[in-house]
Amino acid sequence: MENDAAPHSTPPEAWPRARHLALALLRPLGRFLHVQAASGIVLLLASLVALAWANSPWAASYEHLWHTPIRVGAGALVFEQPLHFWINDGLMTVFFFVVGLEIRREIHEGELADLRRAALPIVAALGGMAAPALIYLAVNPELPGRNGWGVPTATDIAFAVGVLALLGKRVPSALRVLLLALAIIDDIGAILVIALFYTSGVLWSGLLLAGAGALLVLGMQRFGVRSPWAYVAPGAVIWWGMLKSGVHPTLAGVVLGLLTPARPWFGQEGFLSVAKQSVSDFERIASSSAQDLHLLMAPLVRLDQARREALPPVVRLQAFLHPYVAFGIMPLFALANAGVDVRGVSFEASGVSLVMVGVVAGLVVGKPLGIVTASWLSVKLGLAAFPRGVKVPGVLVVGCVAGIGFTMAIFVAGLAFDRPELLGAAKLAVLLASLTSAVIGLLAGRLILPAHQAPDVAATTPDDAERSNEY
Repeated sequence: MENDAAPHSTPPEAWPRARHLALALLRPLGRFLHVQAASGIVLLLASLVALAWANSPWAASYEHLWHTPIRVGAGALVFEQPLHFWINDGLMTVFFFVVGLEIRREIHEGELADLRRAALPIVAALGGMAAPALIYLAVNPELPGRNGWGVPTATDIAFAVGVLALLGKRVPSALRVLLLALAIIDDIGAILVIALFYTSGVLWSGLLLAGAGALLVLGMQRFGVRSPWAYVAPGAVIWWGMLKSGVHPTLAGVVLGLLTPARPWFGQEGFLSVAKQSVSDFERIASSSAQDLHLLMAPLVRLDQARREALPPVVRLQAFLHPYVAFGIMPLFALANAGVDVRGVSFEASGVSLVMVGVVAGLVVGKPLGIVTASWLSVKLGLAAFPRGVKVPGVLVVGCVAGIGFTMAIFVAGLAFDRPELLGAAKLAVLLASLTSAVIGLLAGRLILPAHQAPDVAATTPDDAERSNEY
């Protein structure tokens, strides 16, 4: 028998020189991906490429690319949508799933496990929607400009957390969780605003279908189904129900994330016990005179199961999906959505200037003002509590980056304005306000957040250190 006790660093099929060359070329990329701000940098670069492309002589190719139809299905069951839809409503569901996983973990054993701390993002989100709307209405009290009051109430969660990631170690885990929870509630609020004020309403049959999918997930959990792939089908049912109801289907990701188990099956002690027994069985079978390689599969299967179930599913899935979301889905989302054509906007048309002022003031001033004021008041009144290690300055940074309205705000603008000149002005204002909020948020974070968090605030384990770079 060949001795496998000391495996070589190169697989048997590989050419050592070629492998060493590949590792040398990939090592700088690996170091970059471990930089805490790396995901935010990639997101920023993708946004700049999209903006430059959309305002270049090749702008038509940019629009044409995202309108490319993609068909999914077979036979009579065919679903066709443009590439832009599959990115915004399909791939971004995975992003929201990862966000839901982190929220679920925090509810189970983190900052949101405490009721008063869990109340803070709800209050902050409500304040962050009310203040921008009131500021906009103060600037635009008359029709048709008044219809755009919902535009500055929205926060683009993907861009907001991407910009926050640029601050790296300055951002404690609790502050990132606050932004995630706040932004999800803000998204739900924006969807309610759209359903109540900008569309004919929600189709309840779709919500019933989504609810049936959620019940199917819970039922499968009661039967002990542990494979993540088994939940793709009921997850698709939730997604389809959300889509048919008129609610943004990416919220299906949040629902699935919140339903994911937060407790391990084997745990650390169970893993060690099974691992020791599996290794012992493996050694016994491998050393027997009548060795059968097929018999070695049994202890290896038990060991693999123990490895998978040593950590809670929320942690395992989050760690697995993080690189795909941070360096794949989010940059693609930015490339598909940041390309706003700012050429040809007329400032001479009636109401254009007021709409722009209302949107910019609502997002840049109203968001941080509403979030900080509502948070401070709720804490003073004893209704909520700041996360551990987070005070008003940290909430102010969250409020600033929450002013990045971007895609959701542009979407609401498309529903609010029929006149092309007002719609163009609103889109340009959202772009300017989002850029301004991002810059202010980064500057505020650099100035008022400590360069390195204290040990009880910052990530203290390798997993926590990696999670501080998520999104």
